[in-house]
Order: sequence, then C-alpha cells, then structure tokens
Amino acid sequence: MALFCDSSITTLLSLLLQTETAPAFTWSFHKLWEDTSVAGIAVIVVLLLMSIYSMAIMFERYLTFKSASRQSREFVPKVSEMLKTSHLSEALQLSREYKKSHLAIVVNSGLQELTTTNGRNPLRKAKRALRRAAAMKTADLQRGLSSLATVGSTAPFVGLFGTVVGIINAFTKMNEAQSAGIAVISGAIAEALITTAFGLVVAIPAVWMFNYFTNRVHNFSIEMQNSAEELIDFFLQQQPEN
Repeated sequence: MALFCDSSITTLLSLLLQTETAPAFTWSFHKLWEDTSVAGIAVIVVLLLMSIYSMAIMFERYLTFKSASRQSREFVPKVSEMLKTSHLSEALQLSREYKKSHLAIVVNSGLQELTTTNGRNPLRKAKRALRRAAAMKTADLQRGLSSLATVGSTAPFVGLFGTVVGIINAFTKMNEAQSAGIAVISGAIAEALITTAFGLVVAIPAVWMFNYFTNRVHNFSIEMQNSAEELIDFFLQQQPEN
C-alpha cells in the first residue's frame, strides 16, 4: 500500500514538474483559432448558423405578433359598432383592411360566408368557415416555432460534440508532445469549453423565445375562439329578423 502511494505521489510530482517547465500558454483569439481543429471550427460554424437562423425567426415572429396585436386592438371596437348597427357589408370591408389581425381574418371568414350564402343552413356554413379560419391562422402563427425548438434542443449537443472533439485533440497533442503540461493541451481544452459555452448561448435564447411565442399563440387562439363564438351569437340574434 505504501509502495502504491509513493508511486502515485511520484507520478503527480513529475506531472507538476512538466507543467512548470513547459512554456507558458499565451491567451489570444488568434492563438486559439490556430489551435482549433478543423472539426472544432466546423462545430463553431454550425452553431453560428443556428444562432443566425434562430435570431431571424425570433425577429420575424416578434414583428408578426406585434402587428397582429396592434391591428386587432384597432379592429375590435370598430367592427363591434358596425355589427351592433347591422352594417354587415361595412364590417366585411373593414375586416379586409386589417390583413395582419388574427381577429379580422376570423371575422372576415364568418361574415363572408354569411353574406354570400343563399342556400340552407348559412349559420352552419359560417361556423365551419370560422373554425377553418381559426385553425389556419393558428398554424400560420406557429410557423417557425418548431425550428426554434429544434435549435434549442440540439445546440447543446452540437456544443457537446465540439467538447468531445476538443478533449480528443488535447489527448492527441499530449501524446505527440510526450508531456502533460498545461501549455500543451490548453488550446484544445479552451476549444472544448468554448464550443460548450457557445452551444448553450445559442440554445438558451431559443428555448426562452419558443416558450414565449408558444404562450402568445395560445392567447391568440383563445381570442379567435372567443371572437368566433361572439360572432355566432350575433348571427343567431340576427337570424329571426332575416
């Protein structure tokens, strides 16, 4: 047992002596880029492309949802007044002007079906039109969110792959130099840690924004359902008069 402890201490001391006598590692991005392997560079490029793609989706969805909310706030009081006075043609024309409003699209589908249907059961056809419009608009609002979820779930694993590559590169350099000094493997270790950190930096905002946008889509869907039900109630009230 004592012999094993003496051997371990001797090995540790030799590694420390190699670390002390090895040339110091100078930190710089240029030096780090030179020490990065081809596989590590490929991982960084892939993560950079994933980051740009996710940022583009975030920006586009944010503008889309902002426009939908703003136009819907303007549309609802105007169309309510028109419906109260039974000005269906004016309400239909108004809904066509707010093309980015999710509520205007749903109301437009119901009014258009009601005003153009001359056959039997116009209310049933209007209900189907309202459901179709709400489903199609919900699907449109969800566009790109699956890509955000994919980036958020896969970016850490891409960074982990870069970590594995960096560790393999570190052991390869250690074997080539026949030394365990920190200056020999510091570049490869830095490559491993940077790819891990980069993967997390790409993934965390994507997950955050995916959850945020998913909640917004859920709220929009509830608003469209409420608008469809209120419009159906209006149709029921108007039916005896027609």
